[in-house]
Amino acid sequence: MSEITIKELTTQEETARFWDRLYTYFRRDMFPEGEPDREEYLDYFLGEEYRATIERLHARETDPLYYLAFLRDGAEIGCAMSAAYPSEDGKWFIMEFWAEPEFRGGGTGTACAHALLAWARERGAAYLELNAEEERRRRFWARLGFAPNGVDEWGKPCMLLPPEETLPLTVERLTDPEDPRLGWQLRKLENSFLAEISEEPLTEEKKERLAAALREGRIAFFLALRGTRAVGMCSAAPCWSTFACCETGVFDDFYVEPPFRRRGAARLLACAARDWCRERGMASLTVGCSAGDVGMYRALGFELELGAMLACPL
Repeated sequence: MSEITIKELTTQEETARFWDRLYTYFRRDMFPEGEPDREEYLDYFLGEEYRATIERLHARETDPLYYLAFLRDGAEIGCAMSAAYPSEDGKWFIMEFWAEPEFRGGGTGTACAHALLAWARERGAAYLELNAEEERRRRFWARLGFAPNGVDEWGKPCMLLPPEETLPLTVERLTDPEDPRLGWQLRKLENSFLAEISEEPLTEEKKERLAAALREGRIAFFLALRGTRAVGMCSAAPCWSTFACCETGVFDDFYVEPPFRRRGAARLLACAARDWCRERGMASLTVGCSAGDVGMYRALGFELELGAMLACPL
């Protein structure tokens, strides 16, 4: 099989052809005949709003978005749309990827994917990420080393090709829910936490409630950062105790992205929450957990057993 190369599409003619092929890909592969809610999805992805958003990203100087074509023996055999995020710890996000039907089979898709990964790494990609809702898509990218990694800000499943380099982690408290750097990452982690405990993703109403609680100081969120990427989170919420006659803290929303576990993020987050509670003069920090997680929380410093925690649903 001849070598596959990648061409960045930049001219008006090239980008017009790319958009024609992208629209065909949406109709043929992403939302084929018989797909639930097909017309609703096509109305959006073939509409002016979606195209304007993508073209705005394509035109920006920082964190560029690329229109790409896969070439073999001079023929365009497929395309990809991918965005680089040097500002977010060197992430490279694969938005769309396909081989044209007449060229599929014989490992062409896999060869195109390897070419794309190599092309991105040559341009500084530390790791790569994508959405993968369909089982077939998940199996394809898993063969290339991608692992399930929670969900995104909108609750859509993600996969990550983990970075090879290990960087030290830091912890930062998020005080502004609209922080352009960390606000959306909190929502992404919160949705991943909810997905892991089999709960629905945040609705718009719940996002607004969460933002209000943060602004008003009714809850504190701490994010574990690998560079500028938030890879984990936890929260501490003040609660008045008549037993201690002062505030105590409730530890919750504890989540670390799977590829970044066992690297010290959990301990850093627990320590940050404990230190914040201590600085506020709280008497204790408590956590409710399943029996299977007791050992983990004991190792993180939650040593005092207070008995079973029960709840009355309202």
